[in-house]
Amino acid sequence: MAHPRPKPGRTLAVLLLASMAFALAQTTVAPAIPDMARELHVSVGGVTWTMSGYLVAAAILTPIIGRLGDMVGKRRMLVVSLGLFAFGGVVAALAGQLPLVIVGRILQGAGGGIIPLCFGIIRDEFPAEKRPASIGLVSAVLGVGGGLGLVLGGLFVDHTTYHWIFWSGALMAVAAAVGAELLVPESPVRVPGHIDLVGTLLLGAGLAMPLIAISQADSWGWASTATLGLILGGLVVLTALIAYERRQAEPLINVPVLTQRAVLTTNISTVLVGFGMFGAFLLIPQLAQTPKASGYGFGTDATTAGLLMVPGSLAMLVTGPLASVIGRRFGGRVALLTGSLLAAAGLILLATLPGSPGALLGMCVVLFGGIGLVFAAIPNLIIDAVAVEKTGEATGVNALLRSVGSSLGSQICAGVLVAHADPASGLPSAGAYQAAFAVCAVVAVIAGLAALALPGRRALQHGASEVAVIARPATVDHAPGPMAADVLQWSGDDVRDAQVGRAAQP
Repeated sequence: MAHPRPKPGRTLAVLLLASMAFALAQTTVAPAIPDMARELHVSVGGVTWTMSGYLVAAAILTPIIGRLGDMVGKRRMLVVSLGLFAFGGVVAALAGQLPLVIVGRILQGAGGGIIPLCFGIIRDEFPAEKRPASIGLVSAVLGVGGGLGLVLGGLFVDHTTYHWIFWSGALMAVAAAVGAELLVPESPVRVPGHIDLVGTLLLGAGLAMPLIAISQADSWGWASTATLGLILGGLVVLTALIAYERRQAEPLINVPVLTQRAVLTTNISTVLVGFGMFGAFLLIPQLAQTPKASGYGFGTDATTAGLLMVPGSLAMLVTGPLASVIGRRFGGRVALLTGSLLAAAGLILLATLPGSPGALLGMCVVLFGGIGLVFAAIPNLIIDAVAVEKTGEATGVNALLRSVGSSLGSQICAGVLVAHADPASGLPSAGAYQAAFAVCAVVAVIAGLAALALPGRRALQHGASEVAVIARPATVDHAPGPMAADVLQWSGDDVRDAQVGRAAQP
C-alpha cells in the first residue's frame, strides 16, 4: 500500500520559518552595535566583528552544508544547521565578553546552509507546478527578514536589551528544527561521495581573507596594506582552489557546473543585486535618522527608520511569487531583467533624496519590489540549469555569492558616506547619499544587462535535461518502509524526477 508524502503546505511553512530565522539574524544586530559596545566595554569597531564573523562563517559553511545535504539527506542537515544556529544564539545571548559573542555569531553562520537546503527540499518534494512559487516565497522571506531585522533590532534595543536579539533567533531556530524533524520528509535523493577536505580549507581561506578585509576596510582603510594584502591573497587562494577542484573526481566546488552560461550569469547577477539590496539597507535608515537640520534627513529614531522599510520589504512577498508567473510565461531571464530594472528605478528615485517620509516609503516599495522579483527568479534559474543531485551544491554557492555581494554593497556605501562627511558635524553630505544610491543603481542596471546573456527558456530546459541524463547517477535512499518506493509515483509528473529515478536503477 502506497504511503503519500507529507503535504507540501506544511513543509513550506517550516521552511519559511527556518529561512526567516536566518534572514533576521543578518541585520538585527546592526541597530544594537552601539549598545553592545557600551555593555561589553569595547569599541564599536570591535563589535563589528560580530557581523564579520557571521558573514564569513555563513559564506564558508553554506556550500559545504549544501553539499552534505546532497550526500546524507537535506532534512537531516537542515535540522543540524538549525541546531547549530540555535546553539550559537544561546552562546551569544549568555556571553558577557565580546570574544564569546563572536564565537556565538560564528556558530550562527551555519544557518547559511538553511537556504540551499530549503531549495533542495522544495525541488525534491514539491510537485513541479508548485516549485517556482514556493522557491519565490522562500527567496522573498530572505529580503523581508533583512528589512524586518532592522526594525526588530531597534525595538529590542529601545525596549529590552540586545540579548533578546539572540534569544529570539535561537527560539525561532528551535521551533523550525522541531518542525523539520516532525513535518518535513527526508529527501530520497543521495549523491554518494565524501567532503573534499583540501578544497574546504582552500575555500575557507580564500573567502575569509577578502571578506574580512572588506568588512574592516572602513577602519583599516581601503588602500591599506592589510586590506589590499588580504583581498589579493584571497584571490590567489581562490584561483588555486579552482585549479585544484578541476582535477578532483568528487570536488567540493564543481567548476564545470558553475561555469555553465546560465549558472555563471545568474551568479553574477546575484552578487550585483545583493550589493544593491544591502547597500540600501545601510543607506535608507541612516538617511531617515539624519537630523532635519541637515536639509535632507527626517530626524527619526532607529525604530521609525526601520518601519519606513517594512512596506517595501513586504512588497517582496507579492513580487516573489509573481516571478514564477513571469517565468512560466516569458522565461526566468525576463523576470530577472524586469526586477533588476525596477530595482534600479527605485534606487534612482532615492538618489533624488525624497522630500518626505511618505516619498521614501514609496521609493522603497519600488526598490524592494524589484529585488523581490530578482531574488525569486535567481534560484529557479539555478535549479532549472543543473541536475537534481547538484541542487544543494549549486544553490549553496549562489547563496555564498549573495553574501559576498551584500558585504561589498554595505561596505562600499559606508565608505562613500565616510569619505564625504562634514568634519564639524560628522554627518555625510547630501551628495554622498546621492552618489551612494547612484552607485547601487548602476550596479542594478548591470545585473539586468547580465540577464540578457542568459540562454532562452527552451535552450535552458534542453540543457538541464541533458545535464540530468549525463550527470553522475544519484541514488534513491531506501529508508525503512515503502516511502522511498513511492517517491517517483508521488512526483511522477516531473521529467527530472523520472530521469533521476532511471539513473538510480541498477
